[in-house]
Amino acid sequence: MKINKVLVANRGEIAIRVFRACVEIGIKTVGVYTYEDRYSLHRYKADECYQIGDDNDPLKPYLDIEAIIKVALENNVDAIHPGYGFLSENANFAKRCEENGIIFIGPKVSVLKSLGDKITAKEVAVANNVPIIESSKEDLHSIEIALQEAKI
Repeated sequence: MKINKVLVANRGEIAIRVFRACVEIGIKTVGVYTYEDRYSLHRYKADECYQIGDDNDPLKPYLDIEAIIKVALENNVDAIHPGYGFLSENANFAKRCEENGIIFIGPKVSVLKSLGDKITAKEVAVANNVPIIESSKEDLHSIEIALQEAKI
């Protein structure tokens, strides 16, 4: 599938870098911003840009998977680049993109599920003979258990 339009689900410098790369290869860009970021540079570097979240919510909307998917669907976006941070490691976000026929620019859902969770990632590393730093084998359900483990 040819990508004609990419939404960048991030802000600031990372969004600007992705926009620039897209422009260089002839792909239209869509940005998202919060009310707080309405004058941010990334808003003006995208071909199209849409506010997400309420006017009094400066950061949480950037993690609102459904709001981002909605903007993508309403604006004929072919692919979403998550930037870096939480969405780039979120298997649920990649899965929601896939379910809506949107290309997730990043690892496949199965890879994110394996490596996004630190415990599972360590298990994958051990299974592939990658050296790891040993850690507690038990879940730390309380601060007392965590403190006890720290002493060991």
